[in-house]
Amino acid sequence: MAKKVKVYALSTCGWCRKTTEWLKKNDIKAEVIYTDKIEDPAEKEKVTGEAKAKAGKLTFPTVVICDDNDECIITGYDPAAMEEKLLK
Repeated sequence: MAKKVKVYALSTCGWCRKTTEWLKKNDIKAEVIYTDKIEDPAEKEKVTGEAKAKAGKLTFPTVVICDDNDECIITGYDPAAMEEKLLK
């Protein structure tokens, strides 16, 4: 199974932008959720709650990488960790 990548981000966050650019540059498809663009308050609370539960705190970007065996959480812009989990 291919790894699924989800990024919780803010549209105004430079580190979030760097993260999504790194993923694009490396041809990695990711679901990017810009939490600050969610208009419905209940949906926004739900999505930010998911991000917080994954990372242990609400921080952006939060990258969630899933495969058959595990789930890896990377917080912040960390190209070395993304490379380790996605390109090796």
